Amino acid sequence: MWHEERYQRIRGLLKTFGQVSVERITSDLGVSRETIRRDLLELEAKGEILRVHGGAVLAGGGPPIGVRATTRVKEKRSIAKCIGSLVESGQTIFLDAGSTMSLVAEVLAGLSGLTVITNSVDVATRIAGTQGNSNSNHVQLLGGRFQGELGSTYGAATVAEISRYQAHLAILSPVGVDTAFGASSFVLDESEVARAMSANARCTVIAADYSKIGVRSRVGYCALKDVDVLVTDKRAQKVKGMKAIARVVGQVIYA
Repeated sequence: MWHEERYQRIRGLLKTFGQVSVERITSDLGVSRETIRRDLLELEAKGEILRVHGGAVLAGGGPPIGVRATTRVKEKRSIAKCIGSLVESGQTIFLDAGSTMSLVAEVLAGLSGLTVITNSVDVATRIAGTQGNSNSNHVQLLGGRFQGELGSTYGAATVAEISRYQAHLAILSPVGVDTAFGASSFVLDESEVARAMSANARCTVIAADYSKIGVRSRVGYCALKDVDVLVTDKRAQKVKGMKAIARVVGQVIYA
């Protein structure tokens, strides 16, 4: 197989799945790990991809939100349900944007007496849509520049607005979690929002399914020592690096 044909097939896998492991690429293409390693180095040099721990993502961001919303849904729902059990009526909660946070919002919408502060239009809509009783939740959608693909706000105005609040919990969903970078995301603006939410909350809860464990994305925003609770799924127990992570974070819950 010529190298350009391999490049095309690697691009196709990344467009479909957003993030692909080296093992998946070598299996699909039927070539050696060393060949794929060289191909990924070349594609990264061209600016088309970004290599991450164990694989690669497309340059410019993680998987499209439409792809993320339909992957590992079972694991994400289990994580969301578990997070719901950590939340108490009367609390103020930060939620950032992403497919996992949308499922967390569905769970929190069934609770009452919460103040939810978010930069995600979808999260705000899912929670506010259930209002109509005396114990309804209050939703505050943060202002700032609007990012259409993710349906969220970001930038200096968003970060400044976050600093006005003191929340009980910051519930955040990163691109990856590893021992060196902690919780990290691909886009700087998303990371700055998550960093501000964590800094202005008494407790930081990280929601990350097994595919994010051991993954290091481009911008770290919360060191492992500052993560109070990591909620992941049971498959994460078999992921390389999970034991090292568990030794540092405050608490790990396998949903």
